[in-house]
Amino acid sequence: MLIYTLKRLALAVAVALVVSALSFGLLYLSGDPATAIGGEAATDADILFIRKTYGFDQPIYTQYLTWIGKALRGDFGMSYYFRVPVSQIMAARLPATLILGFSAIVFALVFSIPLGVIAAIRPNSWIDRTALFLSVMGQAMPSFWLGLMLMVLLSVWLPLLPPSGTEGWEYFVMPTIVLGYYAMPAIMRLTRAGMMEVLASDYIRTARAKGLLSGSILFKHALRNAVIPVVSVSAVQFGFMLGGSIVIETVFAIQGMGYLAWESIKRSDFPTVQAVILVFAVIYIVLTLAADLLNGWLDPRIRVT
Repeated sequence: MLIYTLKRLALAVAVALVVSALSFGLLYLSGDPATAIGGEAATDADILFIRKTYGFDQPIYTQYLTWIGKALRGDFGMSYYFRVPVSQIMAARLPATLILGFSAIVFALVFSIPLGVIAAIRPNSWIDRTALFLSVMGQAMPSFWLGLMLMVLLSVWLPLLPPSGTEGWEYFVMPTIVLGYYAMPAIMRLTRAGMMEVLASDYIRTARAKGLLSGSILFKHALRNAVIPVVSVSAVQFGFMLGGSIVIETVFAIQGMGYLAWESIKRSDFPTVQAVILVFAVIYIVLTLAADLLNGWLDPRIRVT
């Protein structure tokens, strides 16, 4: 397990370095960053001053090493637009995104895993068909459309929930349902397929022949093996929710990291965009690493692959 953990850690660090280099390269995608900051009215003297102030006159590799060194200490520089440290902006926005992403993945797991298990136990039953219908609906409906429909239903026709904002837990109910519902189909279908495969295996038939209780076979022997790929998919879905929450945060006016990324891209606020991408990438890498380690613990055969 130690060697497996070290290999996964080394791979995670390598991926993080590549992502950080790509994120830093965004600064030069639009051309000269000093010109972008100064604007069309900037004189040559202004451009020269900006280059010296922000270190753009240094070689690119020096700029990257300086940037990544500061990023490791939590210093992502100053926002070009907000004129405050980027870390300060993210500290204010990150909690809303984490709350939304965590509640959405919990919502998806709580409903999709039991539904997938029941569908596997009762294939071709009305429960199985209902689960398949919900799965297709979840993949077919655009998340912004579902968000708007929920808003009309639960905020306009039935004034039960506030339509937008982040002032209390009730503001996160509809965004959680929308974001969680989008992740449910993949988790539910993977659980169903895994359970059906495991329930048809020899060791399950042996357990039944020994007279073990159905509940013990289902939850102690079958579910543990069937849930292994679900762990990986859930980690990926959680990372996707954090990075892809920009649409949901925009629809429900949630001042989170996704909305911050959208604002920063519109305003060419490169330090903020770089920081948001790097933070999302690191969270995604950590989640994937945690899923790999958990899978290695659940199934020792994975450690030798």
